[in-house]
Amino acid sequence: MARRYNRNFQRKNDPKDQYRTNEQIRVPEVRLVGDNLGALSDTVGQTIESDIYPTRRVREWAERMGLDVVEIAATAKPPVVRIIDYNKFLYEKKKKEKEIKAKAAKTVVKEIRFGPNTDDHDFEFKLRHARGFLEDGAKVKAYVHFRGRTIVFKDRGELLLLRFLKELEDVGAAEALPKMEGRRMIVIISPKKAKKS
Repeated sequence: MARRYNRNFQRKNDPKDQYRTNEQIRVPEVRLVGDNLGALSDTVGQTIESDIYPTRRVREWAERMGLDVVEIAATAKPPVVRIIDYNKFLYEKKKKEKEIKAKAAKTVVKEIRFGPNTDDHDFEFKLRHARGFLEDGAKVKAYVHFRGRTIVFKDRGELLLLRFLKELEDVGAAEALPKMEGRRMIVIISPKKAKKS
């Protein structure tokens, strides 16, 4: 069965719907703010300061400058607006959010799985990988998975993880001692040094 497409449907998270602009602002008065009030005063031919004005007049000023009236604080009494290029405003806002997101530390967790009967060669191989992950600034979640009857070897699993922690103590530190979660014994290791740049 074919779905009907609703032409009036708009995405809720569309950034263009975040702020009311121009004719969407239906209150009688607004508080005008901004750093371009000097240029606005020159265009309009009168001194305009950060103050309360009739909405209709603010829209007229914006039209003269070829800009938009954008409501930046809808809950204020009266609402706060700026006369700006709306598309440029959205672009700058998106750019700032991207920069903030890029600066935020991204925690990467790498998993390393052991069995209770892991041999020395396999242990050394996984140890080298874990060391590399920690040196790159990632956390390591190491766990021993007990399948079937191997659950009786919990002490082996704990000794294996403690040995793993001991080998990595120069590059990482355990957040807590190994603990059982279902059929797994888990330990999380955080890097000691900051990520290499």
